[in-house]
Amino acid sequence: MSEKLVRVLIVDDHDIVRAGIRMLLDAQPDMAVIGEASDGKEAIEMAGSMKPDVVLMDISMPGTTGIEATRAIKKANSRIEIVGLTMHAEDRYFFQLLQAGASGYVVKGAAPRELLEAVRAASRGEAYIHPSLQRKLIGDYVSRTEGSDQASMLADLTGRELEVLRLIVDGLTSREIAESLVISPNTVERHRQNIMSKLGLHNRAELVRYAISKGLVEVE
Repeated sequence: MSEKLVRVLIVDDHDIVRAGIRMLLDAQPDMAVIGEASDGKEAIEMAGSMKPDVVLMDISMPGTTGIEATRAIKKANSRIEIVGLTMHAEDRYFFQLLQAGASGYVVKGAAPRELLEAVRAASRGEAYIHPSLQRKLIGDYVSRTEGSDQASMLADLTGRELEVLRLIVDGLTSREIAESLVISPNTVERHRQNIMSKLGLHNRAELVRYAISKGLVEVE
């Protein structure tokens, strides 16, 4: 039996952006684009009638914004997962989307694989956090554990994991960390996952819950 296709609704006010995303998604054997919307109001209507598995939602649109549309879609049907699309790398946009009910966001300048990973993660009901936000949340976690009982968690990290952790907190990407330590990006990702596990943050969803519990989603 063939695997169930992830049905995706693309929302963006730029035709060329929608066309590019459609080409990428339609080339995937496990995805199908079922519609395109050019603004938030249309996205709400199409999501209600088409019931996609995942909505790729542009944040900055005239009229009804992506954040407003996300809130409305999730209120009407909580089973629809939403991934934000934005030109902005600032974490406040992610937190606003998170509060509205989205599973995460992807910066439009990200690599295609990141967009595909975000869609697949959302379709499984998992959170997707852009690597830059993972660095911020891990860094915040570390700063809050210093001087606390949780600080003993850091003692469980190996020397190499501590090196990787320091570079993550400094804001380096996996590729930059790999080049700095002369290891492969895949090895960096394994260290990252080990670090998260040892800190009690077992996956991206745990990082989201941590962000909520520490008030990091409280934005103006």
